[in-house]
Amino acid sequence: MSMLVWVMMGIAVWHFTVFVPDRFYGGIVLAFVAAVVGSAVFGLIVSGFTVPGQNDTDLVQALIAIPGAVIALAALYFYGSRMDAAAGIDRSI
Repeated sequence: MSMLVWVMMGIAVWHFTVFVPDRFYGGIVLAFVAAVVGSAVFGLIVSGFTVPGQNDTDLVQALIAIPGAVIALAALYFYGSRMDAAAGIDRSI
């Protein structure tokens, strides 16, 4: 059950990418994948590579997923920015 919570929180954090310029490597679709995978992997790491069951799922499990999604999105954003700069692409508004 916690895996569902982690993934849903990753999707919720992904929705905030609309407020930043689209410099994600692979666009918004890969940003979606990165947020989901980042939150799930971070949740697994924090939980000791086990998925807590339904009785062990609480609000803390939702908060655990947020740093994982943010870290994954930030890494993808900075990598995409560097790739654009290396290719000479200017995406300024």
